[in-house]
Amino acid sequence: QVQLVESGGGLVQAGGSLRLSCAASGRTFSSYVMAWFRQAPGKERELIAATTWTGGNTYYADSVKGRFTISGDNAKNTVYLQMNSLKPEDTAVYLCAARVRSSRAYDYWGQGTQVTVSS
Repeated sequence: QVQLVESGGGLVQAGGSLRLSCAASGRTFSSYVMAWFRQAPGKERELIAATTWTGGNTYYADSVKGRFTISGDNAKNTVYLQMNSLKPEDTAVYLCAARVRSSRAYDYWGQGTQVTVSS
């Protein structure tokens, strides 16, 4: 059974940092694209970062570029999202997702972790 389990969310002041983790299990993810999405109340789900396990190809949304870093640890089957210089508008539920490289759709999703940034 495939599972993506996020952790690391919480409450932080503006300007602070958090590191989210996504532990993947249930299959080999080496050929998958791993991504972080977020969804704020009343807003559409937004893709904010994606990477391959080799780290050779990464994507960042303009809204987080220069502040967030996505990385993966193959040995631990874990993907991270380091979030620095957090802003109140970063407040959202953050979700980890995975898809095969040849697919456009994300097949697997975590349950999400709440990030709240206070001003």
